[in-house]
Amino acid sequence: MAGNFERKSAVKEKAKILDKQAIGRALTRIAHEILEKNKGTQGLCLIGIRKRGVYLAHRLRDYIRKIEDNDVAVGILDITLYRDDLTFIGQNPFVGRTEINFDIGAKNLILVDDVLYTGRTIRAALDALADFGRPKSIQLAVLIDRGHRELPVRADYVGKNIPTAKTETVEVRLIEADGKDEVVIVEKD
Repeated sequence: MAGNFERKSAVKEKAKILDKQAIGRALTRIAHEILEKNKGTQGLCLIGIRKRGVYLAHRLRDYIRKIEDNDVAVGILDITLYRDDLTFIGQNPFVGRTEINFDIGAKNLILVDDVLYTGRTIRAALDALADFGRPKSIQLAVLIDRGHRELPVRADYVGKNIPTAKTETVEVRLIEADGKDEVVIVEKD
């Protein structure tokens, strides 16, 4: 039977790395490490990289609040226009809002993302943050570090290191965006 059928690449789930409880434990540990390194919440702010980094930043804020009984500011950073691959992602990329409603000058910023891979997202985030002022420090917290760096970027706080093949993808699924909390490795056929 002849016809024009596009063969879509199938995605096969290889392994579940973290479930809801493991994500909670990783974020609790990261919150404790942030507080220890920064000696509390004084001058501390969280900036989530849109999309899942924002959800993780809010969760980290909640854990920090439970530990210290003190709140920290949370901002949202969209890096779309700062990406070095903007020409490859389409003519009309979706640009979300950046919402940093506080002065970042002289603050200790914790940049939060879901997966650290090549380092290019973090480079774009650093460029974007430069438009908002000069913080005292910028630290990086990620739920997953999967390796394969192309730029000299290292996370200060890591939920889990997961060595992966380049043919694999790490999917962080969060209840806020995906209806469930889990981290899985998928492979395209």
